[in-house]
Amino acid sequence: MRHTTFRQLEIFEAIARLGSFTRASEELFLTQPTVSMQMKKLTETVGAPLVEQVGKRLRLTEAGRELAQASREIFAILDRFTMSVADQKGLKKGHLRLMAITTASYFAPRLLGDFAKLYPDIEVSLRVTNKEQVLASMAEHLDDLYLLGTPPDQIDVVATPIMDNPIVVLAAPGHPLAGKKRIPLARLAREPWLMREAGSGTRKAIEGLFHAHGLDIRPRLELGSNEAIKQAILAELGISALSRHVLALNQPDQFTVLDAEDFPIRRHWYAVYPAARQPTPVVRAFLDFLLGREGPKAALSTP
Repeated sequence: MRHTTFRQLEIFEAIARLGSFTRASEELFLTQPTVSMQMKKLTETVGAPLVEQVGKRLRLTEAGRELAQASREIFAILDRFTMSVADQKGLKKGHLRLMAITTASYFAPRLLGDFAKLYPDIEVSLRVTNKEQVLASMAEHLDDLYLLGTPPDQIDVVATPIMDNPIVVLAAPGHPLAGKKRIPLARLAREPWLMREAGSGTRKAIEGLFHAHGLDIRPRLELGSNEAIKQAILAELGISALSRHVLALNQPDQFTVLDAEDFPIRRHWYAVYPAARQPTPVVRAFLDFLLGREGPKAALSTP
């Protein structure tokens, strides 16, 4: 392994993280032949296959998984050293890899944009995906910080509430309940509901509220994204309850927020990182930036 270069490890780490030679070459601004050649040299140096093709998917071998973990640890140590030296000089330099669940895409890019203007020497990146992939990335320490609506129970994390995340009931502007005051939950339960997939944090919060009042709601449709639910609402297929943040890019009169009892459901957005991973100076700078927007809030630790 002495003849292995940092560039080869960087390429391999990107392939392992992204699951694709093509996406790794795009992220690193390299040609695919260059990526393939460096991977061939690295495999020869290791003396064992690092990846294997299973159908259309790329999968790491056992040696590949071990090398991917070792590569991440090496780069994490170097990043922390670089950031620490810059921090001692009063500078903020380094990388910030942020991963967020889909709903956070309505505000996360703006936050990152404001942060990048404040710290132009920090390179920022954002991946938006579903909660399962966020938790998988968190378990393997692939990213620096995660934006979630609910901190995970199965991973030991430090979770800091960064902003309110109210869940409101949405309907089409011409819905019969539009303009009604203090709509009882029992009345809402009779409506056709449009829901996210089972396991969604928002769905759990909605069903938990109705169950607490002895009520059940049956989804008319289960949809895999907030945008699909919004389109179904406008098509008058039913009502739904979503984070108020999903209305950020819509015209004020495009949807009706129903005045329903026990709504909005009060929740928060959290910035989360694994408890076993020491936050870098850049991560601390971003957390300070987030907390400075709405005042300091205590960090929460989940077992």
